[in-house]
Amino acid sequence: MSGHLRARLALLAGVVGTAVARRRAADPAPDDPFRGLHLDDATVERLLAGLVPPVEVPPELAAATRSADTAAADAPGGSRLLALAEGFGLDPVDLDLLVVALAPDVDPRFERCYGYLHDDVTRRRASVGLALELAGRDPADAAARRRLSAAGPLVAGGLVLVEDLDRPFLTRALRVPDRVTAHLLGADDPDPDVAHLLEPARARGSELPGARVGAVRVRAASLTYVREPQGTSGKAWAAATIDGPVLVADLDAGADLPTVAVLGREARLRGAALVAGPVDAVADDPRLVRALADLPGTVVLTGRSSWDPRWSRRVPRLVTAPEPTPEERAALWRAHLDGHLAPGVDPAAVTAHLRLTPEQIADAAAAARHLADADRPDDDATPGVDEDAIRRGARSRNGAGLERRARRIEPAAGWDDLVLPPTTLAALTELVARVRHREQVLRSWSMRPGGGRGHGITALFAGDSGTGKTMSAEVVAGALGLDLYVVDLATVVDKYVGETEKHLDRIFGEAAEVNGVLLFDEADALFGKRSEVRDAHDRYANVEVAYLLQRMETFEGLAVLTTNLRANVDEAFTRRLDAVVDFPLPDEAQRRRLWERCLGPPVPRAADVDLDFCAARFDLSGGNIRSITLTAAYLAAARGDAVTMADLMQATQREYRKLGRLCVPAEFGPWLDLAPVEISDLT
Repeated sequence: MSGHLRARLALLAGVVGTAVARRRAADPAPDDPFRGLHLDDATVERLLAGLVPPVEVPPELAAATRSADTAAADAPGGSRLLALAEGFGLDPVDLDLLVVALAPDVDPRFERCYGYLHDDVTRRRASVGLALELAGRDPADAAARRRLSAAGPLVAGGLVLVEDLDRPFLTRALRVPDRVTAHLLGADDPDPDVAHLLEPARARGSELPGARVGAVRVRAASLTYVREPQGTSGKAWAAATIDGPVLVADLDAGADLPTVAVLGREARLRGAALVAGPVDAVADDPRLVRALADLPGTVVLTGRSSWDPRWSRRVPRLVTAPEPTPEERAALWRAHLDGHLAPGVDPAAVTAHLRLTPEQIADAAAAARHLADADRPDDDATPGVDEDAIRRGARSRNGAGLERRARRIEPAAGWDDLVLPPTTLAALTELVARVRHREQVLRSWSMRPGGGRGHGITALFAGDSGTGKTMSAEVVAGALGLDLYVVDLATVVDKYVGETEKHLDRIFGEAAEVNGVLLFDEADALFGKRSEVRDAHDRYANVEVAYLLQRMETFEGLAVLTTNLRANVDEAFTRRLDAVVDFPLPDEAQRRRLWERCLGPPVPRAADVDLDFCAARFDLSGGNIRSITLTAAYLAAARGDAVTMADLMQATQREYRKLGRLCVPAEFGPWLDLAPVEISDLT
């Protein structure tokens, strides 16, 4: 307890002592053991006659109180009580009332004295009437009563709670919340009601966003709304631009009207600016947003959407959070991984294409350190955060929202798994380079200015079924250190008008929150050509395609569309594509490599297997070859033997029948007339 608060309580004890002495002098039975528990006739007569003297504050005690306040204000370090009065706009009378209400929570002797003054031993907290009297105010004065009403700074600021609302106003009990008491006694632990909302303000002006921080700053005692485009953080920007302490609240953790009031009080107790977001999490309840915006002091709200004027009567200062440059992101990665990087690893080169906020970078770096520590042997003390750990740490920051609408695939295939023509491989490597260097080309060099277009990249993979389109998308995602999200058309297409567009908007919205590759397999089902309008069905189908055209323009990520029929894709999509990669059917040399890869170790292979024959005779795609080798492997496993040429030919004939192709001697040669497999052979 500070010396100033101790002095104020000692002076209050003098006022209470004087009040007790005056009451005892007018009490005919001060030693009655049942005093305060009953009313006898003499007491009733005294009450009706107005013989109970009011509390009067001795002038010398009032002067000593002001003197103590002046001395505390001039002392080094000041006083928490006076700082609280300044922060909440309390005048000396409000401060007296606060000390009266606080006293029983600091010194239990005040409880019994208050019970005596109330003439009721069960009422051990100060009532409104008693607090006004001990503060030297007339309880019947309207201005004095207003100090403890809902509009007064004590109650409105959450410093004093008025309880027993069913009682008359003057007999309602006053209570100081435990958090306020703890603050005045020197503790700074947050209120448990809002502790789950608070998060550290991690990015300061020395970290983000560099020289641009000073361009726009948050003004004291103002309302600011910071809109957060993808890859930006309004909270980090606010923490970097506000001079002084900052209280950061995550509204995604759940907030309601009572917690908003407690948040405001917590910020004022700390003398901090309140930074809260995202507003989108509570935008469905305008009362809650208004309560946040109307909190006194410096308030900064953040969110993805634009500011709605209905949210507050206060006119906010509107700011768009600046996106960190690649150099600033690189500096953050190095700062968080300093001393933990494996030799020769440059986190900037690994993460140049990732659009992470400063908070996400801090969390991803921490995850990378944990992953590296888990993989490192116990006897190895060298730093071990390598490129793979950094990529996995970055992927761990992806939210799970998109997984409800798309299937997440953690890439396992690499460039060596692809068997494609050189031109197709070159187009894929060019696509990877586009993603890695888009920040430099599109932002630093301003190669896509204005027009509201996003900085995303869209590619079309066109080719027959089984030519490697989906695997190539997985390889591209793996090369970039990203997850692959395959959109399930069953969750997108809806028979009701307008619902498909809503589902797609949710997918694009969720995709904006993750660093991943979005794959629309069989995309011509969604991105088909617009047709001439002959009826309402054509009109709404065209509206759907037109919406997709607009939404793809503003997409910020990497989207891959696959189609078996390139001619079915609308020409407007083709113009907007950054890359078109054709996947032709493999030639004989590529088919030979595919057969070899599918039947490579550890698959046991008989000596009669002739892969040159298979590659030369059967004009198949890679998907067909994989299906054939899989069927042959099952036949061999059921027989308990190695894969033979007969197994491959039987599996090939089945694949031909599945494709609707004829089995002719020119292709199968001596293997055409194989006997069918008996059921007994497989059981």
